[in-house]
Amino acid sequence: MQNFSVATTSDRPAPYRQIVIPLSDGTELTARLWLPEAPAADRVPVVLEWIPYRQSDGTALADSMMHGYFAESGIAACRVDIRGSGNSEGLLHDEYLKQEQDDALEVIDWLSRQDWCNGNVGMIGISWGGFAGLQIAARRPPALKAIVTACSTDDRYRDDVHFMGGGLLIDGMQWGAGLFTQLCRPPDPAHAGERWRDLWMSRLDALEPPLSRWMAHMERDAFWRHGSVCENYGDIDCAVYAVGGWVDGYTDPILRLMKNLSGPRKALIGPWTHMYPTWGQPGPQIGFLQECMRWWRHWLLGEETGIMDEPMLRLWVGRDPVPDASDPKIDGDWIGVERWPADAPVTTLHADDLRLSDTPVPDQPEMLLDTALTVGSAGGEWCPLDGGGNGPEFAGDAAIDDGLSLCFDTHRLGAPLHLVGNATLRLCLAFDGPRALLAVRLNEVRPDGTIARITFALHRLERPDGTAPGEMFEIALPIKSVAHAFAPGSRLRLSLSTSYWPMVWPEAGDNAIRIAPGALRLDLPGMPRDARHDLRPFDEAIHAMPVPSADLAVGEETRDVTWNLVTGEQTIVSAKSPSTRQIDGLRITTEGGHDYAIMPGDGTSARAGFQFAETYEREEWRVRIETDTQVFWQDGKLTLASRASAMEGDREVYARHWTHAFDY
Repeated sequence: MQNFSVATTSDRPAPYRQIVIPLSDGTELTARLWLPEAPAADRVPVVLEWIPYRQSDGTALADSMMHGYFAESGIAACRVDIRGSGNSEGLLHDEYLKQEQDDALEVIDWLSRQDWCNGNVGMIGISWGGFAGLQIAARRPPALKAIVTACSTDDRYRDDVHFMGGGLLIDGMQWGAGLFTQLCRPPDPAHAGERWRDLWMSRLDALEPPLSRWMAHMERDAFWRHGSVCENYGDIDCAVYAVGGWVDGYTDPILRLMKNLSGPRKALIGPWTHMYPTWGQPGPQIGFLQECMRWWRHWLLGEETGIMDEPMLRLWVGRDPVPDASDPKIDGDWIGVERWPADAPVTTLHADDLRLSDTPVPDQPEMLLDTALTVGSAGGEWCPLDGGGNGPEFAGDAAIDDGLSLCFDTHRLGAPLHLVGNATLRLCLAFDGPRALLAVRLNEVRPDGTIARITFALHRLERPDGTAPGEMFEIALPIKSVAHAFAPGSRLRLSLSTSYWPMVWPEAGDNAIRIAPGALRLDLPGMPRDARHDLRPFDEAIHAMPVPSADLAVGEETRDVTWNLVTGEQTIVSAKSPSTRQIDGLRITTEGGHDYAIMPGDGTSARAGFQFAETYEREEWRVRIETDTQVFWQDGKLTLASRASAMEGDREVYARHWTHAFDY
């Protein structure tokens, strides 16, 4: 759960109405509409959020706080459950299908023609909703004038939860298992009426594990190109405000959007993970909703709010990090940058034995990199709190991982060393296996001995055409973007390993890499020369009063790491005990967890499991859904075993198992 403990704008929730939006094929979508009590004009624009997460209960709190704020500020807002989700009709099969975009075009047109609307529509969304905003903007619906896209991507293969640098992310498995569970959810009889069961049964009858589709496409093919706006940035001509956090998985796409879009655009990247900046963690929360209103008033009402007179990018430059898996801390300051890529000095470092120095040292013996597969246990999740949990998902002190890695350190820094953007690691390396996995981390070794991961990269390497097994070749590897000031007295550390478990799936066979340290080069872009520090401060973080709800039981989040000294096996178990929230008379209980196991020297021993259960209760009505997802090696194939079941009262009404096998 996000931390919603910020100031509210009033002592009551903004009023809303439940509406139904008809589509041309007869499907009806359910939505929640906020109309302003004090409109900003005779007819007002509307901001649309387009996601599948149950507006009547699942996201009702956050929706009321954000969309209620927009209504209190004088414009309309609409939160739609897409086809096959919540109480909407139809079937939802997968992420970002063309049908979803087609439906959105109809909804935008319908909203723009309402008698209270001035014809201008904006879109806002985080994660799925942020993806949707970009994808729908690329379809150019005439009424869509501007979007706010948070924690999203322009490239569904290169920079999404499924893969990083070609490596199969475990977060993608967890998300696939979670979406599998969401596809089982029933409509609420209080909203869907007597037809709720027919709608539910149709969803269950059409159920397939989304992971089975995703894992069938291990390379960047047409499946991933669909919905990737980087295929043609020129498709987007409306105004784009791209928002995210350095701790989130989706920061590089923001910088690419600023580089490649040709229309009006702005960027905001703060010290946050996967959440809106109003409730951001870690680092300071800001008055993000006020910034959104400045954006909407400019682009949807034609007012001069000054937002387009400010620098294109506003970036948080972090300093003094305190690593903690549950509650990391970081200080820092904001800078403004007028364009991207920025004009900035570059610091270049070279390997000198296990040191990083300013001067190349060409003649050095090769180094063998072949780390234990347990490296990564302190690395946390690829995208902490992506599922909305408050568990210990952040990166902890990197000492345990660095102790098993190949590390290169600078001397203690005498002055701040800035990194703003993407660092690049250049290597000359070789490996014998068909592929090799390389995990790259840039860490700050602080004077007190704590080691904080500042940024990282995962790369599943392939040999260039014509390169034989064991033959050296040169490669340039980008590292995930960040803005950070390594402090005087600290050391910058480059850490390399051939595993980062359980963030990325390991190689099954030989994964040893030979490195020529004399060719190692690390390029660090510094503080942009046009960086502005005299920026207008953000307002206080506020939101509208949330709709009433009650936490009847608050589950406990745990993450335990166990090392079997007899077998060498490492297991990591994250679990959440049952948590119950009541909203609008509906009680929802959720529980589940995920577990990972691996032997330090056997990639085929890797196993990941995900279990989810949800119970929905209203008076005499009770439904429970359970899913189990397992990924493991079997007979030389990466195997996915999925199970789903559903109970209506005390009676099981659905149960099914699936098994899929893939090459990796």
